[in-house]
Amino acid sequence: MSEFVYQADLVPYTRAELVEKVAANLSTSRFEHCLRVEQTAIELARQNGADVERAAIAGLVHDYAKQLPDETFIAAIQANHFDPDLLNYGNAIWHGVVGAYFIERDLGIHDDIILNAIRRHTIGAPEMTLIDQILFVADFIEPGRDFPGIEQARQTAKADLAAGVRYEILNTLSFLIKGQKKIYPKTIDTYNAWVPTQEQ
Repeated sequence: MSEFVYQADLVPYTRAELVEKVAANLSTSRFEHCLRVEQTAIELARQNGADVERAAIAGLVHDYAKQLPDETFIAAIQANHFDPDLLNYGNAIWHGVVGAYFIERDLGIHDDIILNAIRRHTIGAPEMTLIDQILFVADFIEPGRDFPGIEQARQTAKADLAAGVRYEILNTLSFLIKGQKKIYPKTIDTYNAWVPTQEQ
């Protein structure tokens, strides 16, 4: 797998070259997380009949921008006319929504399916493709994660990917509310689209 050559229109590198570029931008622990998300995304893609290659690439690079300085994100938000409300939040939101910009710029990945999955992996979206859902869930349940409810999250996602998405959204919102954290409005849009039952 280390010398695997991706489809030419997805990544202009072998996997080994892409791994090297991602590793150079991250701490060892963060990079190892990315490798675990890559493998989890591959498993979920196979289980759900999704594009395994796109899922793998998205998993490998999703946190590429995670450890960039705040000043770098702020400058990119301002220079590229991203939603100015992003400036009221921080890295937990930025490394996905804005991180896709750095991934496209630095890694030469221009595939919209991959980039959108990266944009959405921190906040979800009311409508999510299979690759969006796979990355969203893989990041949450990869083997290095350990928090109350993680085993239920894994079992839920492996039985039904959409149910895994709902479980994660509900868990994340509950965590933010319990901690009295500010919630990015698009995260609430995701919750409203995915979690409430239809019964009033």
